[in-house]
Amino acid sequence: LFCNLAFSDLFTSFSGFWISMLFITKPDDTIFGSKDMLAPYALYTTSILSTIYNLVSIGIERYLAVAESIRTRFRVARSHSIAVVLINWVLAFFLGCLPLMGWNCLHTGKNLSVLYSPFCVDYLIFITTPNVVAAFIVPLFTYLRIIMILRKRKLRMKACGQAIGTYKSAEIQVARTSIFIWLLALVSYAPLFAGVIFDAINHQCPLDLYPSVYIFRNCTAMLITMNCLGNPIIYTLKAKTLGAKLKSLKCLSGKRLQACTIANI
Repeated sequence: LFCNLAFSDLFTSFSGFWISMLFITKPDDTIFGSKDMLAPYALYTTSILSTIYNLVSIGIERYLAVAESIRTRFRVARSHSIAVVLINWVLAFFLGCLPLMGWNCLHTGKNLSVLYSPFCVDYLIFITTPNVVAAFIVPLFTYLRIIMILRKRKLRMKACGQAIGTYKSAEIQVARTSIFIWLLALVSYAPLFAGVIFDAINHQCPLDLYPSVYIFRNCTAMLITMNCLGNPIIYTLKAKTLGAKLKSLKCLSGKRLQACTIANI
């Protein structure tokens, strides 16, 4: 799941770079829409959906690994993870490539998106509403449940007079991780959802909205790219280990500077 998340983030960055190059070379196509924009927007949508599904899957997998059922603990096997990865990509490709299959407003002037032309507004609402809600609600629910389970076990161990240091540190770590994940998703996807809502209620000409609305669109793309960069930091790196390494590098640089000063003297 983590490898697939990295692969999805790589696809998102690549498709975002592709759209940025088109914005530089052919700015009119990104404003008024053209057939050339369907493929990069479809790839961009597919990669974002895959990232969201992977984040949701990781949250569910962690919950299943911690929670106990009535008889035994549920074990997530390798085959389960591979099946989830395949389902995520199939669903993301199907939903993301719907404009390539015909659900676009390339030849019709009605219901045309201003921010993501030639996508249709109803397609954007169909895609963003359930998936953004899933990106907010499911990880929040799973990590809150994990914290509740760890706290319940900690209280049970405390009542039995046993050490609770392991459960306490695990609870703090899960709480920090869940807060960072939820805030990063909020900062990354909430502006995109707000842009789609604005797109649905807007009835102005694209020229009347230029350039402020398109600057906002580019900023939302940058926030999603920041989400791709933040995912490996949150899920893999440890703050204490990273701080210790940075501190050691600082000490090494200070010693080298001191040695160079003595040598020059």
